[in-house]
Amino acid sequence: MRSYDFSPLWRSTIGFDRLFDLAESAQRATEDNYPPYNIERLGEDSYQISLAVAGFSPDEISITAEQNVVTIEGNKPEKAEREFLYRGISTRHFKRQFNLADYVQVKNASFDNGLLKIELVREIPEAMKPRRIAINGSNVHQIEAKAA
Repeated sequence: MRSYDFSPLWRSTIGFDRLFDLAESAQRATEDNYPPYNIERLGEDSYQISLAVAGFSPDEISITAEQNVVTIEGNKPEKAEREFLYRGISTRHFKRQFNLADYVQVKNASFDNGLLKIELVREIPEAMKPRRIAINGSNVHQIEAKAA
């Protein structure tokens, strides 16, 4: 596994702490791939995260949205009286976090056929959207040239 040393960048940059934290957390996130998931772009400003959570019910999953982070946790109580000859469906505890860009909000979540779907929308406030600035005309008067 590769690890990157960001020390030289810390010495010459100011205010990029979040960027380096995101790079380090993305590197750590590749270690565990349970549960499998998809991230889709549904439109210009809408996205969907789909997690395959077979074996979990909606009341065993919690979704928490904080500033720029959505966390999905699944906790299935272990039933001791079961004896598996082969266990291919994993129902272990998981915690999956997704970092969100600025102004991306969780709209809703649904659970259907073992897939947890979380819909995200980017809503940029009006004050942050680009706006066109009108250019006022200058008071330039044209001087008529008189024939001599």
